[in-house]
Amino acid sequence: MNGNGPQPLLKLDDVNTYYGQIHILQGVSIEVGEGELVCLLGGNASGKSTTLKTILGIVHPRSGSVEFAGEDVTERSTSYRIGCGMAIVPENRRVFAPMSVLENLEMGAYLRKDVLDEDFQRVYDLFPLLYDRRSQLAGTLSGGEQQMLAMGRALMSRPRLLLMDEPSMGLAPILVEKNFEIISQVHETGVAVLVVEQNANVSLSIADRGYVLQTGNVVLADRADALLANDELKKAYLGR
Repeated sequence: MNGNGPQPLLKLDDVNTYYGQIHILQGVSIEVGEGELVCLLGGNASGKSTTLKTILGIVHPRSGSVEFAGEDVTERSTSYRIGCGMAIVPENRRVFAPMSVLENLEMGAYLRKDVLDEDFQRVYDLFPLLYDRRSQLAGTLSGGEQQMLAMGRALMSRPRLLLMDEPSMGLAPILVEKNFEIISQVHETGVAVLVVEQNANVSLSIADRGYVLQTGNVVLADRADALLANDELKKAYLGR
């Protein structure tokens, strides 16, 4: 990121993460600036999930650093990082099925002690359907509706950085397109977003920049439009 661009909100610097003796992330360096939308692309076993777990503090790197909002959080807990302004929309949504839509949204704000009315309104403005279904059990929602709820729940914490783990997984193509429109809308409110995805085409279409991971290494990093035009990426991820 150059000196004229947004300042890094999230910065991974030369991160090496292991599972036992297996070297998963090999010198990974990525940045997400304030208010940026960045996608992290890669296939299965590329290291995407481990990168996300390292950002959240679920796993800790053996070397390298993780900084958030100018603070070194490499050794900090997941709950500390969430308290600093990270929020996650997990793979496969993971809503609280036996709880209502409203109760799920309240769970997203569990660290907050202030009035939530404004935040409920913001979520309902983005997802009018959630207002209509606020008394309905989350487990009875469709996959697309659960994805809206998972995003709304994450936004209730007023995050500075929203982490999206495979938001297109398990959704029909028309819902994927709608989902990414909503991610773009969330980004337009000023929230920085890191989308971790296999679907390069749709995620790059809304991103500012992107990184491509292969076997734990960043092999490409560029503006989203440049990556969309990259022949190597087209062959590997865009099917062209």
